[in-house]
Amino acid sequence: MWAGAWERACTRRCRRARDRWYRNIDKPDRPTRDVRLAACPAPAVRWRYPMSISPSPQVVELAPGIFAYIQPDGGVMLNNAGFIASGSDLLLIDTCATEARTKALLAAAQAKTGLRPTLVVNTHHHGDHTFGNCVTNPAPIISHEYARRRILATGLAPMSLTPTVQFGDLVLAAPTITVESHAHLYVGAIEVHLLHLGVAHTAGDLVVWLPESRVLYAGDILFNGGTPFLIDGSLSTYDRVLDKIRDLDPRLIVPGHGDPAGTDLLDETWDYLRWLRRLVEEAHERGQSPLEAARAADPGPFSEWLDSERLVVNIARGLAEINGAAPAEPLDYARMFADMTALRGGPIHTLA
Repeated sequence: MWAGAWERACTRRCRRARDRWYRNIDKPDRPTRDVRLAACPAPAVRWRYPMSISPSPQVVELAPGIFAYIQPDGGVMLNNAGFIASGSDLLLIDTCATEARTKALLAAAQAKTGLRPTLVVNTHHHGDHTFGNCVTNPAPIISHEYARRRILATGLAPMSLTPTVQFGDLVLAAPTITVESHAHLYVGAIEVHLLHLGVAHTAGDLVVWLPESRVLYAGDILFNGGTPFLIDGSLSTYDRVLDKIRDLDPRLIVPGHGDPAGTDLLDETWDYLRWLRRLVEEAHERGQSPLEAARAADPGPFSEWLDSERLVVNIARGLAEINGAAPAEPLDYARMFADMTALRGGPIHTLA
């Protein structure tokens, strides 16, 4: 009974969020936030949803034949996906973290279109977007070349980082077609551009751009209501990627996590990066470690975002680049997850 009540409450919350999104699509740009750095330590993390069952995924039709698949609450291992259908073709944009969730995605796509995927795009290599690749067999999978290399290098080992998730019966399925900078596809009559705009969330991010409907699937370059994650990315080049997305003039953006949005999502991410840069510069001047700097920071409105313990990783990325590291140069994963756990004061949270 308790779990069912939570599911109903979360469904109502998702509907309210969806309604806010539709009302705010054409909202004018918001002014830049004034986010202060605290002189003394302040808690950086709040538990967002004290529950153990995630709400049901939502399918949103953004334009004829163009769909977003939204998995609340958008936290760890709860990614968004999408699908595009025209004629006899179905392009699937990302899979899910688990066998069951990927099967649910395919069932939702088939219910809406009557089709199974004829092609799959991975927007980047992280497991929440790729572990379910094998469930889409025999559809070919396309990604950036870097993403393919990372999927082959790491395999399914990252599952150990979230041991509470029931991943199911999965085998590694790496992309078989790769893109370096851009590619044009046609899904039936729908023109699709795959674009690598630079290093942001990872060195192998692809966005899926539909120029006619002006819908953009951003992968994890953008989170709506969630904290950006730079463990495999770059603070120094992230804003250039956001500028290139803005130059496309998208009408709707499907982020990798959270509800679809307008270009105000670019502004929110810009605000976070601007604040993060100031924080990194001050940490460098004071000789603070990433964990010390994160504990001393006042995230202000960003503390309301999911997974805000990622701040310690993002500071580490910025400090590494100040000290001469190249964009996407590997960080120590074990140390980063230990620091996130320390900052959070408990295990990494997931409803997956």
